[in-house]
Amino acid sequence: MSDMITLTIDGKTVEAKEGESILNVARANDVFVPAVCYLTRCSPTLACRLCLVEADGKQVYGCNTKVKPDMQISTVTENIEKERRAIMEVYDVNHPLQCGVCDQSGECELQNYSLYMKVDSQSYSIKDIHRPTQHWGVMNYDPALCIVCERCVTVCQDMVGSNALSTVKRPSDAIEKTFKDEMPKDAYAMWNKLNKSLIGYDADACTNCGECIAACPVGALVSHDFQYTSNAWELKKIPAANPHSSDCAFMYYEIKHESIDKHATKKIYRVTNEPHYSTVNGSGRFAYDFENKVESKDTKAFKEAIEAFKKAKNIKFNSFITNEEALILQKIADFTGVKLVNEDAKRYQEFLINYSKTSGKSLYSSKLSEVHNSNFVISVGSYLKSDLPNARYAFNNSVIMNKGAGLYFHPVADPVMEKIGKKGKTTEFIYHDAMVEESILYFILYKFAKDLPAEIQSYIDSLKETRTKTLTEVVKENVVEIVVDEATGEEKELKKVVSKNVSKEVSYEYISLLADFGKDESFLDLLNDMLAKKDTFSLIVGEDLITHPNSENLAKLCGLIDRCTDFNVVIIPSQTNTLGVSQICTLSNEVDGFSVGYNVKADFELSALGDGNLDIPALNQQEGTFTNIDKKVIPTNAALAFKGYTLNEVANEVLNDDIEYTIEYTPKLPVNKGYKAIGFDDLPNKFGNDQVEYRGYDLIETSISTQNDVKEISIEKITLNDDEILIYKANPINQFNEFTAIAHEFKEKLQDGIFFSKAAFEKLELQNGDKVKVNANNQSLELNAYVDVQIAGNIAYVSTFMKNSLSNSLFNVYRFNKAKVAKV
Repeated sequence: MSDMITLTIDGKTVEAKEGESILNVARANDVFVPAVCYLTRCSPTLACRLCLVEADGKQVYGCNTKVKPDMQISTVTENIEKERRAIMEVYDVNHPLQCGVCDQSGECELQNYSLYMKVDSQSYSIKDIHRPTQHWGVMNYDPALCIVCERCVTVCQDMVGSNALSTVKRPSDAIEKTFKDEMPKDAYAMWNKLNKSLIGYDADACTNCGECIAACPVGALVSHDFQYTSNAWELKKIPAANPHSSDCAFMYYEIKHESIDKHATKKIYRVTNEPHYSTVNGSGRFAYDFENKVESKDTKAFKEAIEAFKKAKNIKFNSFITNEEALILQKIADFTGVKLVNEDAKRYQEFLINYSKTSGKSLYSSKLSEVHNSNFVISVGSYLKSDLPNARYAFNNSVIMNKGAGLYFHPVADPVMEKIGKKGKTTEFIYHDAMVEESILYFILYKFAKDLPAEIQSYIDSLKETRTKTLTEVVKENVVEIVVDEATGEEKELKKVVSKNVSKEVSYEYISLLADFGKDESFLDLLNDMLAKKDTFSLIVGEDLITHPNSENLAKLCGLIDRCTDFNVVIIPSQTNTLGVSQICTLSNEVDGFSVGYNVKADFELSALGDGNLDIPALNQQEGTFTNIDKKVIPTNAALAFKGYTLNEVANEVLNDDIEYTIEYTPKLPVNKGYKAIGFDDLPNKFGNDQVEYRGYDLIETSISTQNDVKEISIEKITLNDDEILIYKANPINQFNEFTAIAHEFKEKLQDGIFFSKAAFEKLELQNGDKVKVNANNQSLELNAYVDVQIAGNIAYVSTFMKNSLSNSLFNVYRFNKAKVAKV
């Protein structure tokens, strides 16, 4: 960590990390410096130049100038005020006068800064040209409103990693030369760029996360679903957590009455976030209207639910629930003796238990926020782009912002992931065979481990061998030649340097693990180059390892990596609250007998989709907490009312209890599992200007005695016949569950079935709209066939986000399987 230094800003003595930007240090210490183009977690673009400050008597840009010890900074001088005013005037040149209908009006930074800098007249003008609005995926781009601050480009490159946006040229008249002499230089330079530029869009690279919409300071990028539906100042912000994935990213549901006639009925109009601090994936941003619209309480169904719980042998549920719901289910299980069945959380629970046996810790050691700050990242066993977009963002942010490097191991080739860093230099993408994950983890131990247990080190040594290879070097020799002068016949010595190729045999260490995942000894040289000057290491572990037939051994290998290398490990929970459920609930396998389902098909079902025996609230209608991937217990709030029964009310009858609100269970979460006795209303839920996340609290970790019973590699690769392909259990971008599926933004273009790369689609002679018969796991299903331009290779993935998806039957537990596919 950088040493702390002392400096002065506007007469205020502050402390900062050496190497931090002046702008970030000022913000952290509540000193206002204007900046339109800069996002806290991204690289500076110098597009707006408003962050001018004076440092040690010299005018510099706060976003890209690093603080130094004893630096004297002034954020306002007469010349700086003149420059800033001129810049704002330029931004207002030809900007459309449509604030009354612009979606950003009321929260527009152009409005705010124009008022702040008292722009009450205009000194500059130039002929404008028509710039038509464009429709891009989930958003509309209005280039007439665009101020080319490049925040959208920067967030897409530095944070999201899609690189779907870029600055492109536009036709325009040249600025009159007289302005160059008359204007402040920064204002002229900015205007010259603004006059020549627009934002360009690559549809094939875009993952429809909408982060560019959040980053846009004006109304140039707007969700086409939200545009012209509400004034920003009419909306009430409800702080919440992303209910669809385990990052549980901070976001706001923005609500308002549905109409004048239905003033009491609230509606979610959009989801927003704080782009300086937190990134929300596309499902969180656009799949917001999945509430259960119940008009009244069904007393008959409620009584039937109570009887169902009392006689049930199993309660089947998934992990798209709050910690409080999980605790209520556990209390019911303790009281009635019913078995709690959650296959997702049970697999994760067992993986974490086995991980702990070798790591010596009850929880994994890292978190996504730490991945962002590392400079060498490895991802194994996760289709990051779709499994957990925020993990991809962390991987990308590490490589781009920290001048880091990374390895991405996965069987499915991913052209979007390949946009991270420089392939073959800062990032390497290893598309390996399925089932070789043990070899990958052993390789990490081989390359990075220190003080391994003797028996494990001995096994790794047994995989090594000494090989020789021929290297050709170019050597230079001094050569003397005798030349004869043609005129005099005199002989002379001529000295010159001659290059010569020399071959020599060299010995090197080879390890057979490389061949298992398709690499040779040159990979070691590449890896050594990538590791230069790297000192902060993160390993991201995904669901492929948790569902693997050898998951127990893989978990123990991950624990060893945590214990014996410099890597900190994060294990991705596959559903929103998988980690929370695995900590709170005692989970079992299903037994014969009557079953109650909680958002899962069963003999008696409680459902937030309105398709069960008793309606329950969806996650956007609940207060409660999640335990997210960062091992934090974080709050979420109800955006919409629910008029039916809650699980808490059912539990009151089953347990003979009298608890009014579900959040009364929040301080009762199990302290022996790392939770704290803190009430819901006492949980913090904000970010600070110092970039610190003040949300909830950290789960407490405990130490465990370690074991070393790791098994040797037992690879049995999936072998394919000529008429078979490999299929993978995964979902398309932004689809996570049955709730994202019913959100209107996605429902209109819902795609559920089997997805091929463009090349594989054409090889099978398929066309849009075709169905294919998929035979796998002794099952035969007819599925819709689609092209996904964001994958490559011959592995097809099969979606399972629909409720009780039949596609699950094509797989055992492991996410990969072989299948026969034929056009219907």
